Amino acid sequence: MFLNTDFNLFFWYAAVLGIGATLFMDLYTFALKRIFHVQSLDYALVGRWILHFNCQFLHSNITQSLKKRYEGIVGWASHYVIGAAFGAMFLFLSEYFNVGVQSFVGSAVFGLVTVTLPFFIMQPCFGFGIAASNTPSPFTNRLKSVAAHAMYGTGIYVSALLLPYIHIEI
Repeated sequence: MFLNTDFNLFFWYAAVLGIGATLFMDLYTFALKRIFHVQSLDYALVGRWILHFNCQFLHSNITQSLKKRYEGIVGWASHYVIGAAFGAMFLFLSEYFNVGVQSFVGSAVFGLVTVTLPFFIMQPCFGFGIAASNTPSPFTNRLKSVAAHAMYGTGIYVSALLLPYIHIEI
């Protein structure tokens, strides 16, 4: 369905899915922090990592790396851009594998697969080790990452259910 539509429509659907799912994930982590005082990733660290790309990609501990101006803005913006890119990937893969976009199982599996990005790229580059293995509480940090990405998958599903009600003029 989506691969046979024009690129602009695909782009907007991907943005709605990805940004909606990212927002859903953020609402979950906000609720955890507000109700249970569970700390999640500070996206300023993502911004710091990105802003250090020109001189340093791998950090021994990114929390000790020099703070950069606008790292919070860059981190949050990149969080949503990555979410939108994952939305596009989900649309493409759901079409390719003939799984409905409004499939809870497909969305949940995809959300769980997205945890590979922080486990195998971001956390090692931050100096936290593969799957947070170098942090003081690796199991807890892994669980928080998996839960957040499961919420991203749930957010894709919820956003996909809302797609028919969103009128996009191209």
